[in-house]
Amino acid sequence: MSPKFNIHKDISKAETLPSSFYKSQDIFDQVRENIFLKSWQWLGDNSSLKLTNSIQPLTLLDGFLTEPILLTRDKEGSINCMTNVCTHRGHILALGPGKSKNITCAYHGRSFDLNGNFKSMPEFKEAKDFPRECDNLHRFPLINWHGLLFVGLNPSFDLNDVLNQIEDRIGFLPLNKLSLQETLSKNYEIDAHWALYCDNYLEGFHIPFIHKDLNATLDYKKYDVEILKYSNLQIGYAEENDICFDIPHNSVDFGEKIAAYYFWIFPNIMFNFYPWGISINIIKPVAVKKTKIDFISFVWDEDKLNKGAGGDLDKVELEDEEIVQRVQKGVGSRFYKNGRFSPKMEKGVHHFHSLISKFLFK
Repeated sequence: MSPKFNIHKDISKAETLPSSFYKSQDIFDQVRENIFLKSWQWLGDNSSLKLTNSIQPLTLLDGFLTEPILLTRDKEGSINCMTNVCTHRGHILALGPGKSKNITCAYHGRSFDLNGNFKSMPEFKEAKDFPRECDNLHRFPLINWHGLLFVGLNPSFDLNDVLNQIEDRIGFLPLNKLSLQETLSKNYEIDAHWALYCDNYLEGFHIPFIHKDLNATLDYKKYDVEILKYSNLQIGYAEENDICFDIPHNSVDFGEKIAAYYFWIFPNIMFNFYPWGISINIIKPVAVKKTKIDFISFVWDEDKLNKGAGGDLDKVELEDEEIVQRVQKGVGSRFYKNGRFSPKMEKGVHHFHSLISKFLFK
């Protein structure tokens, strides 16, 4: 067992996570079991499940959690999430998407309905105390938020509370008009620890130094961070003549020139709201020094694309990746242990490190 990380509650006194967190395989393995297994993960939108009696197999965080799951839409139109592993001998059930009224294992013919309930099994008439509850497929909690799907394998907090806080703030946006924009959706891979990418995302401190074009669209002096329980919000205020949200009178932000709302959900989900739509970043650990980043964009106003803070996101991403990979090399030094937080500009990073410490060792 690695030593505990004690992140002081007072940011003015706190030290960051030690460099060992970003280098240790043992800690990386603990993160998988104690953080990712107990949090919520993005599954995508519900576009592949528009029809009733449809199924969609997925592997959750392949190469890290590597959990085979199955999404179904039953005849009533309800979307369900369950294990994609047969309760007989562990064979993978659905091998690809399609339409079916039942789920039948290709190995020995065990059958389930689209809610995961056991239906039938050949050659089991002589089995005693069969079927039992454990012969049904294990179901996972699933949340469908405006057509966006999230699953918790063994969650230790309620994602609905987090999503309600987001909607309270940006509910004036046309979330019911989200349209996936595949041309804006990209995947990246970097040679760095997943948490270093999150560290970088969670502070605007670096913007004037790294993102010259983005900095020109934002009023850095007004950049703000709000800390919530399992999430936080960074607010990017627009410069005088740059594009911003049309905020209604009943919003707490009425009268402000806001260019972007950056919501982060512990541990690895990022919702970036712009006047044109949402860019969702999913940070996927692969190895101690390797991470995949999925960018998924949903648009509701194409006329505002490529403008303001939500403009050249690819350029901003590449600038961030270069910095994060440099930091990975730096934390590998024998002579770097940890750092301190800027009480003004690194509240989000302090919050993230505090949650990591809490989840790893509770």
